[in-house]
Amino acid sequence: MNQTRLILCGGFLGAGKTTLIWDVAQRLMAQGKRVGLITNDQAPELVDSRLLKQANLQVSEVAGSCFCCNFNGFVDAIHSLRDNVQADVILAEPVGSCADLTATIVRPLKKYHNTEVIVSPLTVLSDPARLKSILYGGDGGLHEDAAYIYRKQLEESEVILITKTDLLSDEELEKLVKDTQACFHHTKVMACSTMNGTGIREWFKDVANRQGEGTKILDIDYDKYAHGEAVLGWLNGTVALSGQNVYWDTVLKDIMTGIAKVIKKERLRVGHVKVIAENGKQYAVGNITGDASTLQLRGSAGTSDNVKLIINARVETTPEHLDELIREVLVEAIDGQYTDEVLAWRYLQPGRPNPTHRLV
Repeated sequence: MNQTRLILCGGFLGAGKTTLIWDVAQRLMAQGKRVGLITNDQAPELVDSRLLKQANLQVSEVAGSCFCCNFNGFVDAIHSLRDNVQADVILAEPVGSCADLTATIVRPLKKYHNTEVIVSPLTVLSDPARLKSILYGGDGGLHEDAAYIYRKQLEESEVILITKTDLLSDEELEKLVKDTQACFHHTKVMACSTMNGTGIREWFKDVANRQGEGTKILDIDYDKYAHGEAVLGWLNGTVALSGQNVYWDTVLKDIMTGIAKVIKKERLRVGHVKVIAENGKQYAVGNITGDASTLQLRGSAGTSDNVKLIINARVETTPEHLDELIREVLVEAIDGQYTDEVLAWRYLQPGRPNPTHRLV
């Protein structure tokens, strides 16, 4: 089998990684390309994986640790997609709080697996609101050590891809690109919007026709990096709800609105909160990437007697408190109207990063 093109799409929580790889995969498949996707998280039951599978995409999930700390699991996922799908292109989405990918992922792949994969330049996606704050001396709405991870992600990128540009005027985007380029002289800065489709083709054409250099090795403080991850409580849960002829979009909206109210009331800093409501092939997704004003709902789960909810929350609080808050919101939204069954539930604080390889 020929080499497979591997494109790593990094970037902090809420940057739009999943939406981008979904869009690109659809475009490639329309051209007759065989595409595989790899998602990643500290725990199983990912909204991202379910969302991608709903679109009949070939998804392999590396759960329980990041790519760098489970490099062999990541390679196994690559092999699976090469063997089972004969993938021409694999799009991989690392955990949003991961950095140091060049030394721990890109270089080991280039050294040990260069006959199997061609690694494209490392792309780091960046939400414009957080990027502007970081560029101009702010914290991006994050704890200072989480903001440190954000800055390190940008520092090691070979391509910075500014996302959600539909939220900016032409003048605002031009200034943001110019200021980002001025700050990161040796990095290519591009921009896109999955909402209106601009910039995606240009970005993919660029990274699909180049090989990553793997030369940007970070000077990174692993103590600060570890604390930047640990300040976030992580929760992944799956709940089945049952009722009679329920319009599930309203239930999802109540849940997301409840979470947004808690975020506002307690002034919590948020990496992201994602919830998908699945009713067979119908689904709706709720998303919060910062304060309560960032709440978005899309899709429709329709009406039925049963639905499955998958909840992923990354919030600056203790895992125990996050668990308590999410459970309270669910109880209020359910309010005795539906039967609920917890299928999976895990809350945690990420451990210290311990890469399998670090080649400098």
